[in-house]
Amino acid sequence: MIIKYSKKIKQLSKLSVLLMLTGCASKTSTKWENYTDEGTFLVYRRQSLIGEESYTLSANKDTITLSSLQGENERGRISGVQTNLLLTTNLTPISYENKRIRGEDTISNLTVDVKADKIIVKEKFFDTVEHEKLDDFFPLHSNISAGAEMMLYYYCLEKNLKTVPTLPRNEVTITFKKKDTAVIKGEKIPLNRYVVTGINWGGRTIWTDESNKLIAVVKANTQIRELIRKGYEDAKQLFIDGNVEEEIAQLKQYTKEVNGDLSAVKALVGADLVDAVTDVTQKNMTVIIENGKIKTIGKKDEVEIPENAKVIDVSGKTLIPGLFDMHAHSNQVQWGPAYLAGGVTTIRDNGNELEFATAFRDEIAVNGAAGPEILLAGMTDGPGVKGNGIIRARSVEEAKEVVELYHSNGYKQIKIYTSVAPEIVEVLATEAHKKGMTVTGHVPIQARHAKKAVELGMDMLSHRSRILTVLYSDKVTKNLKRAVYPTLSLNSITDERINDAIDFYLENKTVLDPTIALDVVRSLERGNPLETIEPDAYRIAPELWEGKRFRAGVSAKKSEEGRETFSKSMEILGKFYKAGIPIVAGTDNVVPVFSLYLEIETYQKYGNMSPFEAIKTATINPATAMGLGEQTGSLEVGKDADIAILDKNPLEDITNIRTVSAVVSDGRYYNSNPLWKAADFKPKE
Repeated sequence: MIIKYSKKIKQLSKLSVLLMLTGCASKTSTKWENYTDEGTFLVYRRQSLIGEESYTLSANKDTITLSSLQGENERGRISGVQTNLLLTTNLTPISYENKRIRGEDTISNLTVDVKADKIIVKEKFFDTVEHEKLDDFFPLHSNISAGAEMMLYYYCLEKNLKTVPTLPRNEVTITFKKKDTAVIKGEKIPLNRYVVTGINWGGRTIWTDESNKLIAVVKANTQIRELIRKGYEDAKQLFIDGNVEEEIAQLKQYTKEVNGDLSAVKALVGADLVDAVTDVTQKNMTVIIENGKIKTIGKKDEVEIPENAKVIDVSGKTLIPGLFDMHAHSNQVQWGPAYLAGGVTTIRDNGNELEFATAFRDEIAVNGAAGPEILLAGMTDGPGVKGNGIIRARSVEEAKEVVELYHSNGYKQIKIYTSVAPEIVEVLATEAHKKGMTVTGHVPIQARHAKKAVELGMDMLSHRSRILTVLYSDKVTKNLKRAVYPTLSLNSITDERINDAIDFYLENKTVLDPTIALDVVRSLERGNPLETIEPDAYRIAPELWEGKRFRAGVSAKKSEEGRETFSKSMEILGKFYKAGIPIVAGTDNVVPVFSLYLEIETYQKYGNMSPFEAIKTATINPATAMGLGEQTGSLEVGKDADIAILDKNPLEDITNIRTVSAVVSDGRYYNSNPLWKAADFKPKE
């Protein structure tokens, strides 16, 4: 699993020249002189072991050299991260290099070199940038290795720095939280727990021992990972639970900051209204909300406003139902304020760690924290290294246990991933249906095509490429990855095949979650900024830029092929929708929140949908699919007051879906910009 590599450590003669130039040579002896250390961190994704990182640390009287290599087999995708960090024995950075290795390709994520009067930074495919010399700083980005992260904490703790500027952007803060005790082979070991912000979106929870050596990291950045020093794996649950505790504490703080209006009775006065029931805009309306429910809808001059109502002037704005994201992976609490800011009042989480997912859901639903209603679909996969997460169904007995586990924790669905065997899919579906749950997810590899997956009991399917295998059920290859069929094949699909697929999906009442925005973003041509296709990308939290905004892109040829494929696919999916097959909008974490708008816009642009039809994919359609159609999804008397307040009418131009300026959720009224600020996004201008 670990990729072999040659250590590239500069000769000491060259280092002495560099140290003279930088003025960073150590003047006094420190504990780091002639220090050596080595260790290994185990790497987990959704609590499943996927790799490890080994590091070596050595020092002479002047410099410290850290070299590390992280190797992963993540769902069958083998990759590595190689890091070299050079510091003085006062822990002042001299140089840093982080490389991503995948197959034959090596990509330099970040290089930082300290010169006598400047710091030179080169990030991925972007221009080299010169920065002024800083007295205190540390080089890092969100893909920092555990070894380099360990040196960051030595740097902060030994210098007693709570905040440290970082390059290429941002700053790191480290806050002590409490002392924990890990029990390792019967021995009680005291650990210090900290929350660190400025590396990944939101924060990460870390533990050090009493000598400040890094022991464990639990982080997200839209995907939960645990890095645990080898020998401490028995304390994994301590680290998981500790991170959940800190995340929920942060959500409580956000909730205080955004100050949602809690008035029991509210009157939204003077807005136009798009109710998701008809495609007619109702002009100059008033909506009375009482205890979180819509009590009255009527013309402004015809509705009597209760004396105890909080009156909110929404003149010139447009009210629509709160939006759904039906393919979320909300692995950190920052999603709460971010989703609300964007007008999203309900999400279906399609894969998460059980401890965090249930705590996040309950803090919002039970304790009134700032966030959307969360409907949980429990990630379930089969055997092998290509499996996803720790919860596996490899036998009939395990399948029954999985369904019981998720049902007892209030999950609405079972999510099937790609390695589940067909006979086990059938057991999962049967057991789930007995308990009133439904089944969603990927078409498993061994099922080979969507038709078989539905026949095994799946109620809903995700991802355009897998959904459209229904068109090829007589031809699909054993390797489902080849389901991303060439454009020529899509162009040659006959009306007869399309109609057969429509009949099949209608007969089985299958709900489709295409995540087409994922295809749109993956077709971005190299050299073009993400804003070319996702205009709000620049607003996301800076820690997300490396993974979500700074995309490498593809060649001009592949970009053209990708655009032809997703546009033709959407044309076919549009025919499915017109025929009555439910399509629901979901993002799969492309660009947080904003990709939901891109998804809806793509339905309208390429799927031959009207703006009204496209809006329904994120309102009444998902509400109905999840059994909530009588409760939410449209603006009608008696329903929950889940309302997005827009500056412009999306029926006139679907891109107006991006003009959300306020939201009502669970009876609370919020302005969007404080929510964006809490989530570390740039506010709407």
